[in-house]
Amino acid sequence: MSIYDYTVKAREGATLNLADMKGKVLLIVNTATGCGFTPQYEGLEKLYEKYHDQGFEVLDFPCNQFGHQAPGDENEIHQFCTMKYQTQFDQLAKIEVNGEGEEPLYTFLKAAQPDEKVEGIKNKAAMAMIAKISTTCKKPNDIKWNFTKFLVDRAGNVVRRYNPTSDPMSFEADIAALM
Repeated sequence: MSIYDYTVKAREGATLNLADMKGKVLLIVNTATGCGFTPQYEGLEKLYEKYHDQGFEVLDFPCNQFGHQAPGDENEIHQFCTMKYQTQFDQLAKIEVNGEGEEPLYTFLKAAQPDEKVEGIKNKAAMAMIAKISTTCKKPNDIKWNFTKFLVDRAGNVVRRYNPTSDPMSFEADIAALM
């Protein structure tokens, strides 16, 4: 299996075939609008604006599994993101990233990149707190919280997993290297 074997639901019910993303660099993120990490939308948008014309896409999957921090339906989430953060990339359908109802794409992503590196004392402390309150994280490679990010190269290889504390701008060089 490759990332291109998956389809996902778009925000308004259509199907997005990831095979249509061949040749693009992807950043796949599970998000929430009421999370302490929600301001990361700013960095996601900056990266999108800078690299989109070169073949970069942000695939934003709202997820309500962590602290119920993604309330509302997909259209309400989209309105929030476009109004507050001026996002131009689209949000996809709300999903689950862990457990029985987990989106198959996320099963694949977690198997491809099971580890997320946490650097810095502050980030390690934040992730230790998250580990204590995350009730849906049951397996070692499960998503720990909102704003876990996966970077996919133009060939569809999942090359890196970033933890929720990783600000998108902190790994711009990784994206630029794939462009």
